[in-house]
Amino acid sequence: MSRKSLYTLTSSQKMMIFVLSMSLYGLSNMFTELIPSLQLGPIELSVEYFAFIPLTLCMLFHPFYAAVGAALGEVIFGELMLGQFGGLGELEKFLTFSFAMYVAGRIVRNPQNRTQVGIAVMTGVIIHQLCSSLVDIGKVWIGVEEFEAVPGLAESVVLVEGVSFLNDVLFSGILFALLPTLYLVPRLYGKIEPLLGIKPREKSTRYEAAGVVSPKLVLTGTLLALVAFGAESLSETDWNFGEWDSGFAEQLGDGAIWLSIGAAAVVAIIVLLAMRAKKARAAAQAGDTGGVPHA
Repeated sequence: MSRKSLYTLTSSQKMMIFVLSMSLYGLSNMFTELIPSLQLGPIELSVEYFAFIPLTLCMLFHPFYAAVGAALGEVIFGELMLGQFGGLGELEKFLTFSFAMYVAGRIVRNPQNRTQVGIAVMTGVIIHQLCSSLVDIGKVWIGVEEFEAVPGLAESVVLVEGVSFLNDVLFSGILFALLPTLYLVPRLYGKIEPLLGIKPREKSTRYEAAGVVSPKLVLTGTLLALVAFGAESLSETDWNFGEWDSGFAEQLGDGAIWLSIGAAAVVAIIVLLAMRAKKARAAAQAGDTGGVPHA
């Protein structure tokens, strides 16, 4: 593929995408902690995450930096800011979530094609939830975690995890991932990129990290899943290093969550102001030279 058809970003633009994704998803992740769940017999309906935020950024910008930034945002604002950290157990969530969002971002070639966007969204959600379910099943099978039966369901870890998988995919996956992303991606395409000083990519170009889901990507995903399973299994044993809890969240209650929300909001505002200032400088330079600045 020629360099002209390859859509590349500068280091500063990648960092801006990374921090923006980290702060926005970290902010939304804390709001999900305040939303109560709904119990329907043995099935619990709860908001797993607002996945449309990292999905939208992965499809419009560089998928790798947006995906990793979102996963790190959950760790920073959802764990560390609350004075707690799950040790090796956090590695499983980080790897599976960032990989799923990255794959979803790679699939989309044309952000205005709703079919592509829809397929990418559900693929990303299914990959993440499937990996999480398989890890939980594997922990019970190898005996590092005891099986807790759900009242009203047969005492089968496969059945319980299968119901949980369908709940997360059909409830959170559709309401808080598919529908918002289908609306936002086509509408934001060509409008949000100039805020970062980036020219929207043409439909005939690709991200420098994008492409079809190749065997290499499948192999990478399999290896990451195995690493995630190993880390999650070790987190249930005495080998779980790095775990700590300051008790800060218990002392403040919901106040700790609002503090984390405030911190994420401040970071997001700073990034947005920096983006606006960068756009203003680019516009001023274009006015001075009588031309249009290149991304």
